[in-house]
Amino acid sequence: MTVTDAPLELTSGDEPPRRTLGVFARPTASTGWRSWFTSVDHKKIGVMYGATALFFFIIGGVEALLIRAQLWAPRGTLLNADQYNQVFTMHGTTMIFLVVMPIGAAFANYLMPLQIGARDVAFPRINAFSFWAFLAGGIFLNSSWFLGGGADGGWFMYAPNSTVTFSPSNGIDFWNIGLLITGIASLTGAVNLIVTVLNMRAPGMTLMKMPVFTWMTLVSQFLLLFAIPVLTSAQFLLLFDRNFDAAFFDVAKGGQPLLWEHLFWIFGHPEVYLMILPAFGLVSDILPVFSRKPIFGYTFIVFSGVAIGFMGWGVWAHHMFVSGIGPVSVLVFSLATMFIAVPTGVKILNWTATMVGGKIKLTAPMLFCIGLITMFTIGGLSGVTHSVAPADTQQTDTYYIVAHFHYVLFGGAFFGFMAGFYFYWPKVFGYLLNEKLGKANFWLMFVGFNLTFGPMHVLGLQGMSRRIYTYDAGYGFEFWNRLATIGAFLLASSIALFIFNIFYSKSKAKNLPNPGPDPWDARTIEWMIPSPTPVYNFDPVPTVERLDDFWYRKYGETEDGRLVRIASTEEVTQSAEGEHNVHLPSPSYWPLVAAIGLPIIGWGLIFTWWLCLIGGLLTAGALYAWALEPPDDPEAGHDHHPHEGSAPEGEVAVSDAETDEAGADREVETVG
Repeated sequence: MTVTDAPLELTSGDEPPRRTLGVFARPTASTGWRSWFTSVDHKKIGVMYGATALFFFIIGGVEALLIRAQLWAPRGTLLNADQYNQVFTMHGTTMIFLVVMPIGAAFANYLMPLQIGARDVAFPRINAFSFWAFLAGGIFLNSSWFLGGGADGGWFMYAPNSTVTFSPSNGIDFWNIGLLITGIASLTGAVNLIVTVLNMRAPGMTLMKMPVFTWMTLVSQFLLLFAIPVLTSAQFLLLFDRNFDAAFFDVAKGGQPLLWEHLFWIFGHPEVYLMILPAFGLVSDILPVFSRKPIFGYTFIVFSGVAIGFMGWGVWAHHMFVSGIGPVSVLVFSLATMFIAVPTGVKILNWTATMVGGKIKLTAPMLFCIGLITMFTIGGLSGVTHSVAPADTQQTDTYYIVAHFHYVLFGGAFFGFMAGFYFYWPKVFGYLLNEKLGKANFWLMFVGFNLTFGPMHVLGLQGMSRRIYTYDAGYGFEFWNRLATIGAFLLASSIALFIFNIFYSKSKAKNLPNPGPDPWDARTIEWMIPSPTPVYNFDPVPTVERLDDFWYRKYGETEDGRLVRIASTEEVTQSAEGEHNVHLPSPSYWPLVAAIGLPIIGWGLIFTWWLCLIGGLLTAGALYAWALEPPDDPEAGHDHHPHEGSAPEGEVAVSDAETDEAGADREVETVG
């Protein structure tokens, strides 16, 4: 027997209806502030990853400005040696583990399911847990500032400096346990995204029809899957050394400090590529749009990324040329360092060839793409010099190294992510960022970046050590350090301008029409659907016939090779509509609750075992409840049907009155 309840009227300002589940109340609609805490929607999780990473970016940026202010002049007194070590360590840790890696995860979570034509990721609740564990690890790591001080052993945490003998405070324990928690987030996220790509592609989308960003994300997730356990094993050894009187890295007890370096850099160098590859993917998808040409050498672009991921495992010891590993090892890793420049060079050549002969439009996203190519090329060239062992021996532990990896990671990864922000902003939020402010943002960042890190090449070649908190006058360091400090504040102002652009553009968007599903005349299928993206993504899931399928639905070639428009964007997006009911998983509190227990366990390991018990019970209980919770709770009302029609028994049919998540009135008919 079927019973139809009276329609429920919801306006955008109303509290969503809910039913009580024990001590919790679960939202029954995808709106309202509480929905962010329970959401398993990959798009909301992607937005939360991005917003959290930008928040930590501000924290890491403040730490960087403290470093530069300390080095403004000889004998700086802003920070003492211990404070400088803490700020130096936390800056590097924050930028790598809490900014660059999660921004890549933000784009991966939001875009990858859209680019492959999926309605969600393979494991939505694990996806939510991944984000909350990342946030828990970041909060735990930075709580050290209020509980005795930050870690002071450098972001690489070399032994024996990281042992209790040389660092008796709790800062390194916070660093170690915090990264163990974020490692859990990375591992669960990697498994989820890999399974999503391999199993949830739209009909007809073979691997070689996937956008380049999806390919690079897939490679980076495999790197995460195999690299994080290596770091985790090293961290457990350090945990036992510091907390249980083990002797893995204690020379006096027969330990081996070099073991930490090997384990850390076996993780650390693939990590460089898992941070940069998503940015490479973004650039590879954005450049063709503003060059009005397909990507040059798609197959070479894809397989060069795969080659980078594979070869990245064979170069770690070029970080250790001065550690006494022996001439044979030095020779092998020198050659490997030279060879890995080849697939990277392939990408740069392909990007350049894509622009050559194209009808280039210098929008803000395009400028940031060009910025990545130029800055990463400089960083790559300085990196190849490390393959020459005698030169590397002189450069090691100087500011030349600092310049190199900032040109690679900031000049490479972050410029690419900025291109992605400006390009995909309308798809995520339904309005364009201001173009004039965007271009000003680029030039301010470009000048500030080069003014900050360009002089560090000179400082390094002059012999300035990378880990000193002060220096004497008379060495010739003053001018270049002041130039770098001025550049750092310009760089900070460019980030402030980007944040201002977000709020300014949002305020102006109220009086502007929606930019539509395809404001850039893009090529990939995520631009077929409305902006902002509906909660159900696609209806129905498209059938993909070729690479850049969306582009070829809009354009065709004449017999003489000319490109002609065969359909408007509106016609193509209308053809994507259907009469299919869409079934999505219910929201859940348990991923959040399970993640909350992790930092409590961490504080317990440092301060009192009772907290370990509380945190362990909380996480174990949440996982138990999670396991018993039905993956789709019909009474929760989270199933979305973009087109009214017959619904399976126990599901929810949503009429055409339901629009986007922040939209107008909704009529919900419950079929019991």
